[in-house]
Amino acid sequence: MKKVLFSSIVLFLCISVTKAQHVEFGLKGGLNLSRVAINDGRDFDTKAGAHFGGLAHIHLTRMFALQPEIVYSTQGGKDGRNELKLNYVNMPVLGQFMFGNGFRLQTGPQLGILTVAKSKVGDVEVDVKDDLKAIDFSWVFGASYIFPAGVGFDARFNAGIANVSDNRAYDARNGVFQLGVFYQFKHH
Repeated sequence: MKKVLFSSIVLFLCISVTKAQHVEFGLKGGLNLSRVAINDGRDFDTKAGAHFGGLAHIHLTRMFALQPEIVYSTQGGKDGRNELKLNYVNMPVLGQFMFGNGFRLQTGPQLGILTVAKSKVGDVEVDVKDDLKAIDFSWVFGASYIFPAGVGFDARFNAGIANVSDNRAYDARNGVFQLGVFYQFKHH
């Protein structure tokens, strides 16, 4: 199922790129404020992290674009002395509504692949990757602004829609607020 979904997304993006009127590539990075919400009331508090990666801004019309990204993201949460460190390779595919003044509204699905999962209590760190699902699904909501020189800023929230816990006794969902800066090469 995962391979079919991933292959479908890649095929859709390849077709979109070949039919697009204008494609701009870029780099991005910034601050993450993440937490893990658990349905048993033991939510992890906010933890600071970072994200960085690349993007392709694909103009489909004058006012609408697709923006697929590949982003490495450090996430997780804190609960007193306990810290949950989760690192993902996230692949959002955002639909962007663009205003003529550089302002953009964006939303879309995001697939995340877990690369690191560690629980740290005090000075002791334990690998907990086997306790979590390898794939995470989120829905992204955000806004951005790009200057004529190609530099831009964005703010977004990645709302976890999939349970990332392998333990059937409870659900755990990621929530990540991101503030970032990006640069689009050859921006028009």
